Amino acid sequence: MRRLATTAAVLLALGTVVGAGRPPLATAPLPVRLADTGGGTQLITAMADATSSTTGTLTWWDLRDGKWTPAGTAAARFGSKGLTEGSTRKQSTYTTPTGLYDLPYAFGVKAAPAGTRFSYRRATAASWWCEDNEARDYNRWVEPLPSDCRASESEQITAYPTQYARALVIGFNYDKPVRGRGAGIFLHVNGSGATAGCVSVPADAMDRILAWADPARSPHIAIGTVAGATAITNY
Repeated sequence: MRRLATTAAVLLALGTVVGAGRPPLATAPLPVRLADTGGGTQLITAMADATSSTTGTLTWWDLRDGKWTPAGTAAARFGSKGLTEGSTRKQSTYTTPTGLYDLPYAFGVKAAPAGTRFSYRRATAASWWCEDNEARDYNRWVEPLPSDCRASESEQITAYPTQYARALVIGFNYDKPVRGRGAGIFLHVNGSGATAGCVSVPADAMDRILAWADPARSPHIAIGTVAGATAITNY
C-alpha cells in the first residue's frame, strides 16, 4: 500500500512538472481555445455574450515565441438582429455571421492611417459594393456600378462617410459567393448604433487595427459567442 501511495505521489509530481507553465485550457488565451486560428501569427476575435447580443468585445492578438498575447481591445457592435451561424445565414437579416474569416483588403472614404500595410482602396463617388443577387459582381467592390447591379440592392461606399471612413473587408461569402447568403460584411467604424450585419468599433480602434495588421502574418477574424452552437471556440 505504501509503495502504491508513493508511486501515485511521484506520478502526480511528474504531472505537475510536465504541465508547469501551461495554463488550464479554460483560462488559456482565447486563441489557444479556438478550433482554428487561420494559420497566421495575428488574429482578431469578436465575441458576444449570446446570439441575441448586439454588443461585445473585439481583441486583436499577436503570436510571438509560441504565445498568444493581446495587442489591443475595444468595445464591438454587431448586427441589430444579433449573430447567426455564418454557413446558413440569409441576406438582409441584419445578423452578423459567426465563423473564421480572412481579411482580403482594407478600404475607406478617408486615406489609410499611418503604418497601414494592407492593400487599401480609397473610395470615390464611383465606388460601390454590389449586393444584388442577380449581378455578376455579387459581393464585390465595383467602380462604376455595373448595369446589372441595381443601386437599390447595393451600397455606395461614400454614402456612409462615418462607418466607412476606414474598414477591413471580412471574407464572409467572398471566395465563392453563395447568392442569398449575404454580401458586404466588414469590420468598420461605429455608426449611431448596431450594424446591418458587420462588426464595428470606435474610430480610434479601427485606426490602431489597420496600423497593427500585417498581411504577411495572415491575420484572420473569428466571430462568435461565449457558448453554445455559435461559440467562438467552435471556429
